[in-house]
Amino acid sequence: MTVPAPQRSIPTEIGAMDRALDRASGARAVPGNDIRHLTDGPAAFVAMQEVIVQAERWVHFENYIINDDTTGRRFATLLLETAERGVTVRVLYDYFGCRATPASFWKGLREGGVQVRAFNPVNIFRPLESIERNHRKYVSTDGRRAIVGGLCIGDEWSGDPARKRLPWRDTAVLIHGPAVPVLDLSFAHTWALTGEPIPDEVSTPRSEPRGSATVRVIEGIPGNLRVYRTIELMAAGAAERLWITDAYLLPPAPMLAGLIAAAKDGLDVRLLVPGRSDLPPLSALSRVGYRELLKAGARIWEWRGPMLHAKTVIVDSRWFKVGSSNLNSSSLRSNYELDLLVEDEQVAGDAVQQFRTDLSRSVEVILRRPRWARGRLGDRVAVAQQAAALPEIGGDHQPSTEERSRRAVVYLRQVASGARRSIAGATVFSLLGGGVLFLTLPKVMATILAVTCFWLGGSAAWHFYQRRRLTSDE
Repeated sequence: MTVPAPQRSIPTEIGAMDRALDRASGARAVPGNDIRHLTDGPAAFVAMQEVIVQAERWVHFENYIINDDTTGRRFATLLLETAERGVTVRVLYDYFGCRATPASFWKGLREGGVQVRAFNPVNIFRPLESIERNHRKYVSTDGRRAIVGGLCIGDEWSGDPARKRLPWRDTAVLIHGPAVPVLDLSFAHTWALTGEPIPDEVSTPRSEPRGSATVRVIEGIPGNLRVYRTIELMAAGAAERLWITDAYLLPPAPMLAGLIAAAKDGLDVRLLVPGRSDLPPLSALSRVGYRELLKAGARIWEWRGPMLHAKTVIVDSRWFKVGSSNLNSSSLRSNYELDLLVEDEQVAGDAVQQFRTDLSRSVEVILRRPRWARGRLGDRVAVAQQAAALPEIGGDHQPSTEERSRRAVVYLRQVASGARRSIAGATVFSLLGGGVLFLTLPKVMATILAVTCFWLGGSAAWHFYQRRRLTSDE
């Protein structure tokens, strides 16, 4: 697939921050884009459907999770209708993320003329490679309009008023302008990893300037750490604010240190994370990891509605990061991700207003010394401080089994964050847990250990054999 470089004027001199962002993100700034902020699943899905209906040449549809539910089937029907019109439709889904989606769902799309591919099927003989997942959430049509964000395709993001299920809180943007061909090139890269590449004769037309926003397309690839470096740089260079919304916030130690240093230096650091839980003990334990940030002067809020799944960063009144990357090691180091760094005061202003709205529906976490604590035991613990007049926006929400499962994952990861604060804590947790399991389930644990050893040994032997064969062929 041939994608022409977007036209833009190259200034004789650029600011030091812009140059640093170019290097950290691995992306050039593309001006002249129109950006529309989409703050929940229903709004984003309507926008996706509109751009698909208006497609004339092709549709590129890439997502970590595409469920076989009401929402997923609605999109499947729309994609089939689009293919029947003669539009080329390419669907790329992650094999692990869509493990619950039946093969019949993809078969129906293929039989209707849609090109469907699975990204990186899990291979037990290549466990390390199987860790790399395609976590992107992206829709594009004709190289002119695209939607990028954190939303997967499922009923959790649509909501169901009849069953008292509110849509998950998430964020995406609709982009129209010269940055869209760059996004299409990113899709072409991941598409080529799964089979034959998009034909070279298929070219993306140049998109004329549509708005005032400058956009950097940050293409996350395992090991390149582009989002990681970008967030660290912006935390170090921010002058006014650093406001983060994240569903699975578990920053690596260097990034956490950067946030703490920024807060100590007087930067307005605010974090919005999931708060509502059907597992109160895990929710309480997860707050242990808040202390370091709170002591440094950062402020943390817990969302009170249904699942918070957004992944955004606001820096000063200028930059807005939105996309699929969570601020944790798995997302930053091991996944294929797709994010936009938008530079525009109007877009950043809209994001700031949405963040303030979200805080009004959240509970702030504070440090408070327990009454029973004395001496060294008197360290402050993180507790949620709720204002008496704060509305309970999720009071009528009835979470599904899938939502409860996803919340459990969120809180288990946050609990793990408390243990990883110190090597001693992680070591004690692992050794005691392993000892208990071996005592209570000796045969089961022995079998698991034996199978794991055979699996790893066999995988290593196969890997060495392949490398030796390649070396001998050369």
